[in-house]
Amino acid sequence: MLLDWYLWIKALHIMSVIAWMAGLFYLPRLFVYHVERAGGLEPVATLEIMEEKLLRVIMTPAMIAAWVFGLLLASVPGVITLGAPWVWAKLLGILAMSGFHFWLARQRRLLKAGEARLSGRQYRLANEVPTVLMVVIVLAVVLKF
Repeated sequence: MLLDWYLWIKALHIMSVIAWMAGLFYLPRLFVYHVERAGGLEPVATLEIMEEKLLRVIMTPAMIAAWVFGLLLASVPGVITLGAPWVWAKLLGILAMSGFHFWLARQRRLLKAGEARLSGRQYRLANEVPTVLMVVIVLAVVLKF
């Protein structure tokens, strides 16, 4: 049954991952702007709204969809072999990406409460995390190492 829907599930998985990744790339950049304007003359209320909506309306639903469609793909017989190292590399990358997502959600709450301790430079560095994870995941899946 799932095999009949395999290409649709794969397409939906790819679209979900793209939407999720877009948010993972953009939210830390919003944090940079937020931190660098906090305490200054420029209000951060607009940034807080953008951060909250990006996380709640786009990123979290996209992450959930990516997980659901990914698990559906993995359950299609013959798609993965649990003994293959690439499967575990991808899984570790996805778990790290999910952990980063939840870390960003916590940072948003801290920023809103005025309790964030990271600088704009640190958020700029955090902005590189999804890129590194994406490289690991894509290489694992495509090269099947």
